[in-house]
Amino acid sequence: MAVDDGLIRLEAIRFSYADARPVLDGAALSVGPGERVGLLGANGSGKTTLLHLIVGLIRPQGGEIRAFGRPRRTEADFVEVRRHAGLLFQDPEDQLFCPTVLEDVTFGPMNLGAGGDEAAAIAGEVLASLGLGGYEQRVTYRLSGGEKRLVSLAAVLAMRPQLLLLDEPTANLDARATRRLVEALDERDEAMLLVTHDLHTLRRLAGRTVLLAGGRIVADRPTADLLADEPLLAQHGVR
Repeated sequence: MAVDDGLIRLEAIRFSYADARPVLDGAALSVGPGERVGLLGANGSGKTTLLHLIVGLIRPQGGEIRAFGRPRRTEADFVEVRRHAGLLFQDPEDQLFCPTVLEDVTFGPMNLGAGGDEAAAIAGEVLASLGLGGYEQRVTYRLSGGEKRLVSLAAVLAMRPQLLLLDEPTANLDARATRRLVEALDERDEAMLLVTHDLHTLRRLAGRTVLLAGGRIVADRPTADLLADEPLLAQHGVR
């Protein structure tokens, strides 16, 4: 990996849906190894789009995506990216598709070549770290919203990614589930790119935060400094 590239580097990214105005219009962003970066912006500013571009679910109409030291353009490129970058979707229903928790959490490791016993051991370890020990045979559709969110995170963590892409991880969670999820994330060593409207979570997890507006990154500062700039946040619809 080229040291200057970090884990992810986006340069002059442009993207629009169909004939709509550009969602991203020259966006640039980088995340280094072990770095925790928050991503703030008003609804519709392109935060989720940015995460989906990083893992190749959609492709930019302009600019360059470099991930793990290489430019990424083709599906084969992004298959490799998805082995190292784990995306937690905003809605757990988009992440969970197997009948049981164990099947969902072991799916990733087995897809990466782990045997059944090894994948089960990984799943058990990750579930226990999230306070879900003993959940292996639970039926996923019967879980609460908070439990589904935590199982979704377990499925991502079981793949042992270098980078976590977290899309509103505490959305619609009660205080207890939020606390459990944030504490679990705070104990992790992986780099993170965190999209959230929860400023408490942002302060806890992100050392640096970027503000996305008008299709571009308009501020990139230490989290405490950015959140203290209330006029800037209000100007761009964050507060």
